[in-house]
Amino acid sequence: MSVTPLKIAIGADHAGFNYKEVLRAFLTDFEVKDFGTYSADSVDYPDFAHPVATAVENGEFPFGILICGSANGIAIAANKHQGIRAAICWENELAALSRMHNNANIICIPARFVTEELAKEMVMTFLNTAFEGGRHATRVGKISC
Repeated sequence: MSVTPLKIAIGADHAGFNYKEVLRAFLTDFEVKDFGTYSADSVDYPDFAHPVATAVENGEFPFGILICGSANGIAIAANKHQGIRAAICWENELAALSRMHNNANIICIPARFVTEELAKEMVMTFLNTAFEGGRHATRVGKISC
């Protein structure tokens, strides 16, 4: 019996392009859809945050990964979508807590502030950590406007 790989949407602006490429190559056990950018040429982060967030919002992908220099721009853009909980993570514990307590469905990585190895660790922690539910579910239920 074959197991269907987990589907992940990924996107980045020019500052996150190299990390996106590293993560795509690293995530060989997953089905990864690349929403761009496809070079290090200057681009606008919403052009990549919105398609990733839309794909997660529509249920095409359970999780997304977004990368830019600070992760702020992509997180702000992604969080405009209903049902998206995009979390900026710069250490492994934050990646775990974003899933356990906030049921985050998109991890936002600040490429200028973390190493490639830490980015890989955070992504794996994010993807392998379950939402705790309980009192956290009540809180998450209050997020949407």
